[in-house]
Amino acid sequence: MPMQDMHHVHHECGDCPIRHRAVCARCEADELARLEQIKYYRSFQAGQTVIWSGDRMDFVASVVTGIATLTQTLEDGRRQMVGLLLPSDFVGRPGRATAAYDVTATTDLVMCCFRKKPFEDMMITTPHVAQRLLEMTLDELDAAREWMLLLGRKTAREKIASLLGIIARRDATLKLKAPKGAVTFDLPLTREEMADYLGLTLETVSRQMSALKRDGVILLEGKRHVTIPDFDRLMEEAGDDSDGGMLG
Repeated sequence: MPMQDMHHVHHECGDCPIRHRAVCARCEADELARLEQIKYYRSFQAGQTVIWSGDRMDFVASVVTGIATLTQTLEDGRRQMVGLLLPSDFVGRPGRATAAYDVTATTDLVMCCFRKKPFEDMMITTPHVAQRLLEMTLDELDAAREWMLLLGRKTAREKIASLLGIIARRDATLKLKAPKGAVTFDLPLTREEMADYLGLTLETVSRQMSALKRDGVILLEGKRHVTIPDFDRLMEEAGDDSDGGMLG
């Protein structure tokens, strides 16, 4: 497994940039101290595989910085991106021995890893960890249901706007802000990756991004730096209401 130890970087739990969103968010000082004893950091370069589907996983982890993709390969060799891992997202499943998907670093990636068996033992004795992991799992289920609607029922323009809205909301949450008014973030995906994730062609993604820019829904600086002048308008373009929920 192509991993790199982070010899020169060590995050104290109290200063961690994802502390309020990660699996340890509800932990108290003594619980954080126990986690500290079983954690270590790994870094990956953009494009590097974190783990292959079917490989044995001896760790679970939280994404600290960077973005990763979850990909499934079909029997005929086609690959489908089935999820994004953003900062604070959890990787791996306690009680499951092997990885269900290929996990690949889209950008340079830092992960806070926990040795799996001690983490599973801690879940039994530390309700705060188990409770937070359940919350995160339910959030992930909600996101998957939203994504099913997005892929099945939305137009290409709505799909692009929805993806931009999802990333913008997550970015704002990590900064402890509400996504309203003007929002600025760096797009973590290339146009090709967006096309793969949304089930669109590269040409369609490029055309719709240009249209959203032309209509003033988004501002682009280079290919990655995105400004959304009015978040509510983006949500309208995505087919969502002003509260960020899905319209029936």
